[in-house]
Amino acid sequence: MNRLLIIDGSNLLFQMFFGMPARIVNEQGKAIQGTLGFVGALLKIIRRVKPSHILAVFDGQHENGRRILNSEYKANRPDFSAVPEDENPFSQLPDIYKALDYLGIKYAETVSCEADDLIAGYALTYGRHMEIIISSFDSDFFQLITDKVSVLRYRGEKTILCTPDFIKEKYDISPGQYADFKSLVGDTADNIKGAEKVGAKTAALLLHEFGSLENLLYFLEHMESCPDSQTGLLMQRPSVRESLIRNTGRLRINYEIIKLKDAEVLPFGPEELEYCYNGITTNEVLKGIGLR
Repeated sequence: MNRLLIIDGSNLLFQMFFGMPARIVNEQGKAIQGTLGFVGALLKIIRRVKPSHILAVFDGQHENGRRILNSEYKANRPDFSAVPEDENPFSQLPDIYKALDYLGIKYAETVSCEADDLIAGYALTYGRHMEIIISSFDSDFFQLITDKVSVLRYRGEKTILCTPDFIKEKYDISPGQYADFKSLVGDTADNIKGAEKVGAKTAALLLHEFGSLENLLYFLEHMESCPDSQTGLLMQRPSVRESLIRNTGRLRINYEIIKLKDAEVLPFGPEELEYCYNGITTNEVLKGIGLR
């Protein structure tokens, strides 16, 4: 069966750059810890997944359309243009691109959308015809999980493959409800505020009762005309009900931000992403691109 491995390149770069125990330089004094970690992790993921196709996706430098909806979106992220080169993970990106070229792995840098949306485009377009594994620690990808689409959270021997059963066990919801769930509870990593009084358990209970965020908000807006409005969690917990009513506008914006869009243009077709691992090692790659 065809299996497409999609690497969330920026996510893996940050994980490796900041996860290495110390700054590593080569014989020429060039810092290579991000490249070393990225290539090493990539090859381990490839050996684990055994993909027939691979693509790596990176966030490009462009305006983020989601900030039009909420100026606070990802405003908590550091500005790496203001840090020294040795502390900037993007300084090693050119070497990572050289390594991918050397390995014969296609990669794309986004020009008009977030990497998440481009990855979502591949999952939504090809996820019914081939198995897709998304390698990333970004939980937004949980909403894409199906019987054929999974999310790999690489952490050496503690690596986890997230499937529909994983989402059910961890959050007590279906993957298709994850964007609704995250809209309700918020996400500190992306600086998104949810509704006060609504934690993970409450959000799951609300989604069990209403199915989706929009159904929940519709009920709140038409509660007086609903014959069953005197039953359910919202009547039992007025503080939750009042918080949801107070934050209705924010919750709808949250959903617009969190829900992954289907990218309009995919840079490569499946036939261009075919890959066969030949046993190459990290050291061989680094030597091949002149870093060792």
